[in-house]
Formats: sequence, C-alpha cells, structure tokens
Amino acid sequence: MRDTLLIALFAFLGAAVAGLCGAGALRLLRRRSLTASVTVVAAVAVGAMLAGTLAVAQAMFLSAHDLSVVTTVVAMAAVVSLATALLLGRRVVARSRELALAARSFGDVGGFTAPAEPATAELAAVSRELAATSARLADSRERERMLETSRRELVAWISHDLRTPLAGLRAMSEALEDGVAADPARYLRQIRTEVERLNDMVGDLFELSRIHAGALTLAPTRISLYDLVGDAIAGADPLAREHGVRLVGGDVVPVPVDVDGKEMSRVLGNLLVNAIRRTPADGTVAVGAERSPDGVVLSVSDGCGGIPEADLPRVFDTGWRGTHARTPPAGAGLGLAIVRGIVEAHHGRAAVRNIPGGCRFEVTLPAASG
Repeated sequence: MRDTLLIALFAFLGAAVAGLCGAGALRLLRRRSLTASVTVVAAVAVGAMLAGTLAVAQAMFLSAHDLSVVTTVVAMAAVVSLATALLLGRRVVARSRELALAARSFGDVGGFTAPAEPATAELAAVSRELAATSARLADSRERERMLETSRRELVAWISHDLRTPLAGLRAMSEALEDGVAADPARYLRQIRTEVERLNDMVGDLFELSRIHAGALTLAPTRISLYDLVGDAIAGADPLAREHGVRLVGGDVVPVPVDVDGKEMSRVLGNLLVNAIRRTPADGTVAVGAERSPDGVVLSVSDGCGGIPEADLPRVFDTGWRGTHARTPPAGAGLGLAIVRGIVEAHHGRAAVRNIPGGCRFEVTLPAASG
C-alpha cells in the first residue's frame, strides 16, 4: 500500500510540473490561434503522463526495460494526440473564419447567412444568435425606412396643405386691406374657416408628437360603450347631415370599458369624420360595438368603395391619405395615425378591412376588469 501511495505521489508531482508548464504556455499563446492552444493541451496530457512515468522510474519503481516500453507507448500516443489536436484545431479555426466572414455581411441588405457546417455546438449556437440578431436588425431597418418615408410624406403633405390656405388668407387679407373685397363679410367668414382648419392641423400635429414621445397621459374611467358611441354619433351628426350621409348606430353592447373618455371620444370622432367624408351622398355610416374573445370591438363601417389591398397596411401610417380621389378636403392625414396611437396607449389595437361597398375600421379594447 505504501509503494502505491509513493507511485501516485511521484506521478502527481511529475504531472503537476507538466501542467504548470502547459498553463504558462497557454497564457503566452492566449492571443494566438486556437490550433496552438489545442496542441498545447494535447502536449500537456502526453507530457504529464511522460513526466509521471519518469518520476516513478527515477524512484526505482520501474526497470530499464519497463521504462523503455512505457516511453515508447507514450511517444506513439503523443504523435497520435498531437496529430488529432492539429486536425481539430485547424477544423475549428477554418469554421471560425467562415463564421467571421459571414458575420461581415451584418448590416448589409442581404443579412447574415450562417456557414453550412459549424465545427462545434458553441459555434452553431453563435451562428443561430447571429442569424436571429440579423433578422431583428433587418426588421428594424425596414421599420426605420418606413418611418423615414412616412416623415418625408408628412412634411410634403403638410407643406402643401399649409401653402394653400396661407395663400388664400394672404389674398383675402390684401383684398380687405385694399378695400377691393366685393363681400367683406364673406371674406371674413372664409378667413375664420381657414384659421380654424390650420388650428386643427396644428392640434393634430401636437397630439401626434405627444403620442410618439410617449407623453400621452391617460386618465381611465369606467364608461359604458353605449354612452361612448352615443356621444360620438351625436357629435358627428351635423357633419353627416351636411354631407347627406346617414349615420346609424348598429348593435351596441352596453358593456363597460376602462378608458380615457376624452381620448376615446377623439378616436371615434376621427373615425366617423373620416368615414363621413369618404362616403358619397345618400350613403350610410354605421357604428357598432360587440364583445370579442380579446375584449370589445368598436367598429365604423363606411361606403367609400374600399381601399386597395396594397394600401391596407399603410392606412394607419402617419401622413397616409391614399389616392387623390380619397383625399379628404381637410387635414393632413394624421387622424388615423392618432387613432392608432391612442388605441395602442390603451393596450388595444386598430385594424381595417374591406367590406362590400366600403371598409370597416375596428378598434379592439380590453374588457373592463372586475
């Protein structure tokens, strides 16, 4: 038993010396290729065995013949181990270079394409993470591109919509100033109308900026859908009469919702104004409210003739107003963007789909708790 313990002690001491030398070598080669590190590890394993064997032989536990046999076996193992380490290291390095080359496409339009054969599970995991990150970056770039397009269109449309009333205001004010206005009272009424239109545009811009900045503060209270829809219809009825449009309330389920009454009234008001202006005379705009698995759904259906399928995803974008034939006579295409912002602030969602003869805007809100 004592001899066995001594053999183990001498073997451990020899292996420890080899291990310390290997650790020093790994530290010196920490910035070098992985092939060098793998080779050092294999050399440490073989060297530890050889050092332990020599230490035991020096303690006279091995004969000269046994030492020769063991040394030969260790030498052959060293050759095979080092060759295997070199092959593994070169393979891992080659796959790492392929991964690094593929990662250079990060940020390009084509995105990241992982190598076909990752060398290790770790490299495969890195490839999957890079692919997922590339997909998220691509989505982010697409959203940024759409937002930039929306901003450019908004600036262009706002500039156009401001230029027209400002030119009219200048012309009418100059006519009044020069005393050449045939009907000063009519000019003053028109000036007031244009000023109110500009004020509404500025109000919409301010509301949209609050939504985008996350500064929209809600004061939710429990309100019945019946009362909410009834107030919205009463507010939009004069505009419907002016345009010769029938405004009807469909089946409205009198269920409570926890919403900011002022903001949700603005949502329904914007949807109703949008629907009335796009529905021809003698058409019908219907408002409804019903339960759904996701909560409650407020809907506004019009007779606009439908929206092209290609434009449906852009309906709620800032500044979108569709074709010239569908452009309302007032506003800057901000009403539906405000609708989406307010609804999403209530943890709901806004959607639109075509129906026979027109389209249907739907606002889904969470049902009141308790």
